[in-house]
Amino acid sequence: MSRLFGSVRARATLGASLVVALALVAAGAAVLLSLRGNLTDQAGSRADSAARKVASQLLTVRSFGDLDLPDDEDQPVQVVDGDGRLVAANDDLQRISGTGVDQVKPGRGGAGAKEDGGDVEDRGDREDRGDREDGEIDDETKYTDGSATIDGESAQYRFAAVEVSSPKGDFTVYAGGSLASEKSAVSTALTAMLIGFPLLLAVVAGVTWLVTRRALRPVAAITAEMSAITASEDLARRVPEPDTHDEIARLARTTNETLTALQTSVERQRRFVADASHELRSPIASLRTQLEVGAAHPELLDVDGAVEDTVRLQELAADLLLLARLDAGEKPGAGRVDLAAFVREELSQRTRDRVEVHAELKSAEVAGSRSQLARVLGNLLNNAQRHARSRVTVTTRSDGAWAVLEVADDGSGVPEGERERIFERFVRLDDARTRDEGGAGLGLAIARDVAARHGGTLVVREAPSGGALFELRLPGPQSSAE
Repeated sequence: MSRLFGSVRARATLGASLVVALALVAAGAAVLLSLRGNLTDQAGSRADSAARKVASQLLTVRSFGDLDLPDDEDQPVQVVDGDGRLVAANDDLQRISGTGVDQVKPGRGGAGAKEDGGDVEDRGDREDRGDREDGEIDDETKYTDGSATIDGESAQYRFAAVEVSSPKGDFTVYAGGSLASEKSAVSTALTAMLIGFPLLLAVVAGVTWLVTRRALRPVAAITAEMSAITASEDLARRVPEPDTHDEIARLARTTNETLTALQTSVERQRRFVADASHELRSPIASLRTQLEVGAAHPELLDVDGAVEDTVRLQELAADLLLLARLDAGEKPGAGRVDLAAFVREELSQRTRDRVEVHAELKSAEVAGSRSQLARVLGNLLNNAQRHARSRVTVTTRSDGAWAVLEVADDGSGVPEGERERIFERFVRLDDARTRDEGGAGLGLAIARDVAARHGGTLVVREAPSGGALFELRLPGPQSSAE
């Protein structure tokens, strides 16, 4: 059971059925109450009409025996005087309740008073005959529910009570309207609902089940394909995208985008491992060869070459370790660095090179890791010095909320089509390969990654001298804090 209702289709069907069931119960109850109220009001209207008809007769007839009372089974009638005594009723009335007067046969002066010579004037104060025209029928009608038996037939009634005031006395006329039609209609409607509602719920549940099944069919296809991708480890495969514009189509597109990003990441990692292995193989092989030669022929040991290969290997290992930390999401520190003082200090620690370095430094403060920024500056200077003809210029300045560090050389520059490619890992342009004496193609990739981790950017464009100009933009301390 828990597995069944663990299905989205089953939960959707159950939810829709419950909502429809509650709506049907509420609507059915409202319909029944409205139907019953309307039919009860109709019975009350019939009772009120009959009571007022009899009340009008009380103002004109001389004797209660002259009253024209209904003789059918649908309208029991009682006429009661001010003392609560029954003075007139249907001839076939056998029992009544709900009017407050249980009598069904009038006493002296009632309906039988006609045989005894009684008349209306004998009840009351026996005032002048002309005063009969001064009577009044109350506009207000009071209603009660009860039952009556007429000629052996019992039924439920809606009773209307109309009061009549005349010089001959005060009377109350009770007339009933049958509730049989109300009960029959309510019973018929209730029976129809009890039969129709379950059928309607079954139809709703079936339609919901089928519609949900059809709607979730692409999800099943996506699940199956994802399982196949997981089993085969083939990230080149993609899940099917339905030809719709709904959430499932967006899910399929997002899944494929995720697979594409994952494939790119895995392929990048594989290339990284392959390139790193290749770059490590060269200095390790060279160092081993030199050591083996030195072991066999000590006089031939190239100590300077061994040290150079060891340094190259050490630098490459450090670059790979930094890239691994950056890929793992290492965040820069929150320390503050004045770029002008920082660049001046770093330049003072560098050994002299064949290329002259000029500095044009203005104070510009940033927040970040001093060691990572030092690696960026070192990589940019190394790259500029390898490609410059005679001059490298380092500039620091502020540009609004940004601190800017620029490193420019007077070399041949970077072709416009290669200006993004040089930031990829292990990428070296053909010209760089011929002149590079040990670079692995990681310096610029590390510099851009560090810039991105600091919330900044690193781009290359043409320098005024025609060479390459690398511009590092970093947010100031306030922008970083925000």
